[in-house]
Amino acid sequence: MQLYNNLSAKEREELIKEAGKERLTISFYKYANIENPEIFRNHLFINWDEFEVLGRIYVAHEGINAQLSVPADNFEAFKAHIDSISFLENVRLNIAVEHDNFAFLKLKIKVRHKIVADGLNDSTFDVTDKGVHVDAEKFNTLIEDPDTVLVDMRNHYESEIGHFKNAITPDVDTFRESLDLIEEDLKEHKEDKKLVMYCTGGIRCEKASAYYKHKGFKNVFQLEGGIINYVRQINEKGLENKFIGKNFVFDQRRSERISDDVIARCHQCGEPADLHTNCANEACHLLFIQCDACKDKMENCCSTQCMEINRLPFEEQKKLRKGQGNSNDIFKKGRADHLPYKKDLRNIFDTLKK
Repeated sequence: MQLYNNLSAKEREELIKEAGKERLTISFYKYANIENPEIFRNHLFINWDEFEVLGRIYVAHEGINAQLSVPADNFEAFKAHIDSISFLENVRLNIAVEHDNFAFLKLKIKVRHKIVADGLNDSTFDVTDKGVHVDAEKFNTLIEDPDTVLVDMRNHYESEIGHFKNAITPDVDTFRESLDLIEEDLKEHKEDKKLVMYCTGGIRCEKASAYYKHKGFKNVFQLEGGIINYVRQINEKGLENKFIGKNFVFDQRRSERISDDVIARCHQCGEPADLHTNCANEACHLLFIQCDACKDKMENCCSTQCMEINRLPFEEQKKLRKGQGNSNDIFKKGRADHLPYKKDLRNIFDTLKK
């Protein structure tokens, strides 16, 4: 039996259009002890392919991390299958604030060393010994407490377009960088401050909360279900929204608008903007923020050099790319030197040291 995709993204997009079904965008995670991730991965693929699930799912010995879309009329069958797996029964499913039928175009289920890359090699670190989960109402109360330190556990390009008021937003490219940075800068506050963390859907915070407890922090909290679940709760309960801007998401939508505030700026001209795009030059593919005016002027490219390359016939572009690795700039996510208005590096903990 085939346990992988054989359709291109373009072919899948056409099938979605022809089907005409509304799709739900969903994410969930669960830390658990999975003895054989490969067998579990194949089990998921066989069943979810039948439900027309598309998405990006990582499976490891430590659990599962899933971002996917499923036709709305297949949701109940999909949920029933999830609940039939003992450690996933009644797992919280984060339903997106905004749905896009083309959020995912393939079903990719991959076995990884870890579901969240953390760079940790500590056999005494127990990821299930997590911090206190708090709902939106308790979170709003906690972050107004002067003894609380609120930390955004996402990367710089995510918090650049949206974050909670008064949150510390680490200037990091990866989750693993933030762990040691935060511990070092907050080492004098392990007992006298409440450490409150949040991320997109909760998975990074859960690992981070267990890590900081392991490192001696006494009062560790995390926003249950992350920003996605927070927004759902404030809408359902009529609570005050303390998130400003947009929530970065890891699918074709790239973001969900939470408030009307535009807190970022175009990396090319400096005008207010908060829409991420990938450079149209496939040899570059840099993720950066670009306003509509620059998008038209630069033809969706990050530089004049990329624009010139992108104008070449496809076969010529392929020849230029042959044998060439991607520039490290693409991993900097908008911090390439040729972008004049990229986010500046700064000491994010200055406010604590004053």
